[in-house]
Amino acid sequence: MPTESSRARSMNETRDRILDVALDVLGENPDAGMGDIASAAGVVRRTVYGHFPSRLDLVRTLTERAVTEMAAVLTEVNASGAEADATWVEFIARVWPVAHRYRVLLALRRGEYGEAIHSLLGPVDELLADLVKRGQDSDVFAQHLPAGILSQLAYGAVFAIADSELPDGTLGARAATITSLLMLGVPETRAIALVGDQPYAAP
Repeated sequence: MPTESSRARSMNETRDRILDVALDVLGENPDAGMGDIASAAGVVRRTVYGHFPSRLDLVRTLTERAVTEMAAVLTEVNASGAEADATWVEFIARVWPVAHRYRVLLALRRGEYGEAIHSLLGPVDELLADLVKRGQDSDVFAQHLPAGILSQLAYGAVFAIADSELPDGTLGARAATITSLLMLGVPETRAIALVGDQPYAAP
């Protein structure tokens, strides 16, 4: 007879598996339904709905997970006291392995779940804007746009490159980081020097 704790552990494992699979399925097709996710996870639809009563609940949980991960990384790299541009490079290096997976949130953000996702991503948006503002105040980043807009443009470029998946592998973390630094107004020579031999994990 399974114990209460083993049942709870099994349920948590199933829930986590559904979330992992949902990221992959929605990454391939942002319009995928709960049935597609259930099939890919090897469970029945009832099981998915048991954990997530609606597709919005599933998307919100995925967003909360992404926010927790990205905010933790941002907070940590910000605490290093490094220049804003060096901090940005470190952040992209740390977040790159999940950028490809979480790129679907940008697509869903433009759809029917936009308002819910936008509000949940607020803490990450604020941390990014604060970092860019710090760079603007120290003349490291350009000042032609407000920090909130500039940070979103630069961060969006990182996700766009993570989403490109070119077969020859020419676009990767290094290209994404340099491109986003250029968008932030960092001179090309400085951007290339900052990236240097920064190790990046595959997305």
